[in-house]
Amino acid sequence: MSKTRLGALDRIFLGMESRESMMHVGALMPFALPRGKDASYLQEVVDRLRASVEVYPPWNLKLKHPGMLSHPRQAWVEDGRFDLDYHMRRSALASPGDERELGILVSRLHSHQMDFHHPLWELHLIEGLENNRFAMYVKIHHALVDGYTGAKILADSLAPSAAASRRMLPFFAKPLQSHGTRDRGDASLGGLFEMMKSQLGASLGAARAMATVARASRKRGSDLVAPLQAPRSILNQRISRNRRFATQQYTLDRVKTLARTLDCTLNDVVLALSGASLRRLLLEQNALPEKPLIAMLPVNIRPKDDPGGGNAVGTILASIATDIADPLRRVEAIKASTARAKAQLQGMSQSAIIQYSAMLMAPLSLQQLTGTAGRTRPAFNLVISNVPGPQTPLYFHGCRLEAVYPLSIPFHGYGLNITIESYADTVNLGFIGCRDTLPHMQRLAVYSGLALEELERAAGTAATG
Repeated sequence: MSKTRLGALDRIFLGMESRESMMHVGALMPFALPRGKDASYLQEVVDRLRASVEVYPPWNLKLKHPGMLSHPRQAWVEDGRFDLDYHMRRSALASPGDERELGILVSRLHSHQMDFHHPLWELHLIEGLENNRFAMYVKIHHALVDGYTGAKILADSLAPSAAASRRMLPFFAKPLQSHGTRDRGDASLGGLFEMMKSQLGASLGAARAMATVARASRKRGSDLVAPLQAPRSILNQRISRNRRFATQQYTLDRVKTLARTLDCTLNDVVLALSGASLRRLLLEQNALPEKPLIAMLPVNIRPKDDPGGGNAVGTILASIATDIADPLRRVEAIKASTARAKAQLQGMSQSAIIQYSAMLMAPLSLQQLTGTAGRTRPAFNLVISNVPGPQTPLYFHGCRLEAVYPLSIPFHGYGLNITIESYADTVNLGFIGCRDTLPHMQRLAVYSGLALEELERAAGTAATG
């Protein structure tokens, strides 16, 4: 039986898996049925999907040692008894189902741990949505693919026109060019020597960057955030296995207009909106820390033509300025913090960025391994990810995709995750958190929309009339 070794980050995600801290990610995608079609059309779609009997890696790969996730010889092996019906499932809301009911169902589906005896993905078709719509919820373990790869794979299985989409194969019926450990290159003595030199250079670069962080942490007023600089907050408790999911959507034009006006990035604007909504929610609960909340921001470090597969992400830490009431001053503080953090990565190789990121995340890893997460000071307060999505409208078997809402990973000590994905002319936010420690996820999503209006008024970009 052929096998593929796990990468270092893949092992970390498996090692962090627990009943409460489940390391799977997901995407919720609502679709509009073609004109003239009713819910019975979905049966035709399901039949076409089931006809795609050829399943390619990594979708037909399972863990060699499913009962021991941290086994030293853990590897991906082909599932000789692959069962598509296990992975592709149908659900239905009481018709007509609204957005709230859809969110409750997806929250419940995301709360279930994956079965490690099977390939680590699921596809749920959810029927019964109002206005002749249905939704697709896809769930994938982070050890299998990272968020960048997952978003790219799902987009590549859709088409830019309704007619073309009827000929598209589902994502699991297409080979992924890259997965797991990359080619190690020249195995000769000279090749090994070059690899050692490269790794040594990466280690030195990462160490120099970490030394800069350490020096900055000793300077009052520095924009560069260091590990363990985050304040204690209600976001950073032990969590349960129960999840709550909420969504928000902005038009891309509104966010881009703000970014141009404020001379910052689109991501800075979204961070400011996240900071504003969290500030409001925590003030309501008399739980706002005096110091700003710190977000961990995953950074894609793949070249533009990288096909994806495995995990290849770096990380930076940045303030989301929850200590600042004024929306314009909040943007300026976030802009300075993210610019300083990104400057650390400039000129570093991919390997050096991964090593530097591992150093930044060392306190988090230690907390998870020792079981002290949620009991000691957090390495940061929450994760905010930005995943680039498709830039044009897409279709699935003639059905028009309306939005892409990402779902990520809360874990012990870090009970909230906000993930952003752009799609066509929209910016879509997925808020996922622990239901028992953060019960007001929907309120957080609503406040994010109000924060956009507030920032537009302050920046002078609000629509008139």
